[in-house]
Amino acid sequence: MQWADRIGRRLKLQDMHVLLATVQWGSMAKAADRLGISQPVVSRSIASLEHALGVRLLDRSRNGVEPTMYGRALLAHGVAAFNELKQGVKAIEFLADPTAGELRIGSPEPTQAGLLSAIIDQLSTRYPRLDFHVIEGEPPNLQDRELPARTIDLMIGRLPGAGSAQEIEVEVLLRERAFVVAGLQSRWTRRRKIELAELVNERWCLPPPETFPGSLIAEAFQARGLDVPRTSVAALSIHMQNALLATGRFLTILPGTMLHFSAKRLGLKILPVDLPFKPWPVGIVTLKNRTLSPVVQLFIDCARKIAEPLAKAD
Repeated sequence: MQWADRIGRRLKLQDMHVLLATVQWGSMAKAADRLGISQPVVSRSIASLEHALGVRLLDRSRNGVEPTMYGRALLAHGVAAFNELKQGVKAIEFLADPTAGELRIGSPEPTQAGLLSAIIDQLSTRYPRLDFHVIEGEPPNLQDRELPARTIDLMIGRLPGAGSAQEIEVEVLLRERAFVVAGLQSRWTRRRKIELAELVNERWCLPPPETFPGSLIAEAFQARGLDVPRTSVAALSIHMQNALLATGRFLTILPGTMLHFSAKRLGLKILPVDLPFKPWPVGIVTLKNRTLSPVVQLFIDCARKIAEPLAKAD
């Protein structure tokens, strides 16, 4: 199949848009209604695509339409193409007005409460017309599901280490440690040195053991030859942890960057406990071979500057 002869001059973006809408809504009639065009126009657009490609793209039935294997293949790449065009339009808008733009960020909650908040605060001060959409999630899901689906422009947080190296670009910003933390009312805040063994029987609010942070915490206690403490409250929510820490009766373990930016504001105190944690990498993940918009590049540059002194401190 020659691109120039059979595709380049005959494949139209409007026809691709119609095909995407038809599959999304499951029928030509619904697609026509949503697009504000007639059903014959929808039929002609899809017929034109099928004629240009020489294959059937849709299976029609009384219940609507379903993409064939050829249709699914075209749609998989068509969505990416439209996304790139959308990014191109946004880039042009940004170049015309460098103070405006939109950024969709995937991040776990501890990163949102620390590093990400600091980055957004600085960027929004310099560029008040930037819009930020933050999607919360665990790093593996954000990297392997949301990023390839292009529901986010980038992921920032603990790097999962999974995913295909052929599909993603990874930049490590720093290596993060974790600390045992208490509320200011806790009796433990008056101690200058604490052995981890002394805390085993305390009330803990910790991430569930099957999560990444939960597994690291278990490894830390086991490395000291200790049983993993009974978790009085198992929760990933930082809000839940902070509320319980404020009572002075609970302990938890939190990442260093969050505490650097938010410990004072949240009334948290790092306890002098030698915690045998191997620092884990924190960074930014983007899709490989995808043109970064000027807003994404601004974000990455800002993240590097804010993370640099933290990286040197470790």
